[in-house]
Amino acid sequence: MGNKNNMEIKQITNMETDFAQWFTDVCKKAELIDYSSIRGMYIYRPYGYAIWENIQKSLDERFKETGHENVYLPMLIPESLLEKEKEHVEGFAPECAWVTYGGSNKLEERYCIRPTSETLFCEHYKNVIQSYKDLPKLYNQWCSVLRWEKTARPFLRHREFLWQEGHTMHATADEAREETQRMLNIYADFCENVLAMPVVKGRKTDKEKFNGAEETYTVECMMHDRKALQAGTSHYFGDGFAKAFDIQFSGSDNKLHYPHQTSWGVSTRLIGGIIMTHGDNNGLILPPRIAPVQAIVIPVAQHKEGVIDKANELFERLRKAGIRTKIDVTDRSLGWKASEYEMKGVPLRVEIGPKDIENNQCCLCRRDNREKTFVPLENLETAVREMLDSIHNALFEKALANRETHTKICQTLEEVKEFMTSEGGFAKTMWCGDLECELKMKEEAGVTSRCMPLEQEHTGDKCVCCGKPADKMIYWGVAY
Repeated sequence: MGNKNNMEIKQITNMETDFAQWFTDVCKKAELIDYSSIRGMYIYRPYGYAIWENIQKSLDERFKETGHENVYLPMLIPESLLEKEKEHVEGFAPECAWVTYGGSNKLEERYCIRPTSETLFCEHYKNVIQSYKDLPKLYNQWCSVLRWEKTARPFLRHREFLWQEGHTMHATADEAREETQRMLNIYADFCENVLAMPVVKGRKTDKEKFNGAEETYTVECMMHDRKALQAGTSHYFGDGFAKAFDIQFSGSDNKLHYPHQTSWGVSTRLIGGIIMTHGDNNGLILPPRIAPVQAIVIPVAQHKEGVIDKANELFERLRKAGIRTKIDVTDRSLGWKASEYEMKGVPLRVEIGPKDIENNQCCLCRRDNREKTFVPLENLETAVREMLDSIHNALFEKALANRETHTKICQTLEEVKEFMTSEGGFAKTMWCGDLECELKMKEEAGVTSRCMPLEQEHTGDKCVCCGKPADKMIYWGVAY
């Protein structure tokens, strides 16, 4: 591909040498993100934001199909409102940023810049829920939130980040629990069938659950470096918030009841997950169903007569077929272009030159395995669609193989320690349910509980930590 291409590739760190630096290099070189003048607050560049737009569009369709409506609430929360739910506030207090001045005047009450919006939704629900006929309330909000994190990494840990937060109210506990599971399943389906990221669905321990929740459920993914990423969470709150905010409704029995609440969310952290699940030493690899550009058309020997015209013809055909397509007719070298679009993770290159035109064909080059296939021009649209699906399936299977290869059943704490030191990944063990054992696993093996999977296996009958009888199987790992 020439020296320019080689130079381009060398500009990112080898992922096996320094995975963290490789990740940062990809974020910068693929033009996803840039740094601002405030530590922990990042600029989403057009290409990075386009990925988020596609995530947003795909999820928003799923939410609306299940009856949810989008709303928007204020970004500021009065301190008095935040303090109504004590357990919730205590969990967020260290990360809250406060507004104390309006113009040049000191405010009588501090306003918190939302770290999450449960309290605001509760204040609103108190005003709009009076009868069982007002339920369920199925609301979702796309917004940014602010958490004053001590450490920051692109996409994985921002002080300000973009997300969606669903907040729903239901007449009964059963309905709310059903909603909690339904949204967890939507996240799992999205991760696997759009992002090509295999998930483990499970319940968080009491130590790891969301502040103020009765139950927290999660989808956990394994990254290329065998660390865990919490990709999305769904929470069942019971009626705790409703009681704290005095939200009541008149039931069909003409008695007053407290509604039961859920919340659920995913964020731009998913983009970090895509990078770390699929990327390689040539840069980003985007799953086709989320890629802003699914196919890039590149004319070969474009200075020759008719080549650019033919490339434009292919571009128009693909665009009209609903495939997200661009064309590059700049005077940069073929090697430079190939390297550029590899770095950006474009799933498919469509190359056509004079010989291809003679043979009525074009060359399709896959980003995931770099295989080249020549296809007749009359089959172009069908071949591209089939190859994009093939790339999605291959990325999913590769990520699944990585997870399965690095998931190990362990019977003792020593086994977990040895596994984490020598290899790393997910340790599957039995657990007695005691917090003391959970804390000991962190202290001695350096792992946190990821989740108690919904699909339980019994890998033994004794707790990995204390040896007492245990009937819960749990995943442990090192997490982002």
